[in-house]
Amino acid sequence: MPDVHVDKMTTAEWELMRIIWTLGKAGSREVIEIIQRKRDWTESTIKTLLSRLVKKEMLTTTKDGRNFIYHATVPEQTAMNETVDDLFDSLCNMKKGAVITELISNLTLTKADIENMQTVLADKLTTAPEMVECDCIPVEGTSCNQCTQ
Repeated sequence: MPDVHVDKMTTAEWELMRIIWTLGKAGSREVIEIIQRKRDWTESTIKTLLSRLVKKEMLTTTKDGRNFIYHATVPEQTAMNETVDDLFDSLCNMKKGAVITELISNLTLTKADIENMQTVLADKLTTAPEMVECDCIPVEGTSCNQCTQ
């Protein structure tokens, strides 16, 4: 798998990638028809976005007559995990739990998802520290009083 930079994908590019991931592979005409049901984008805009994804090595192409067939170079789960990891790397350690709690409270989750999370949390609880270290930018002579759990 190439060294991809998922964090460089725009929201619009994510939408096109989700089509490719869902279908496994898709022709440019198919991608255009599907996205135009959802968005008021021109054909040239969609082709430009697909071309950018190829340049970013998120997609590869094969030619089928006059049509290009697009294939993802990175699995969807990998892309999602990398994106979340990148986001959480930029957050204060002491605030990550609150962000996750807020996400969970706002998402629609299946019973199976919730049961899986409960299992993971129960396992983590056995080794969890009482408090995590703040990793905010240190200010000389002060402690971080902005961080609370």
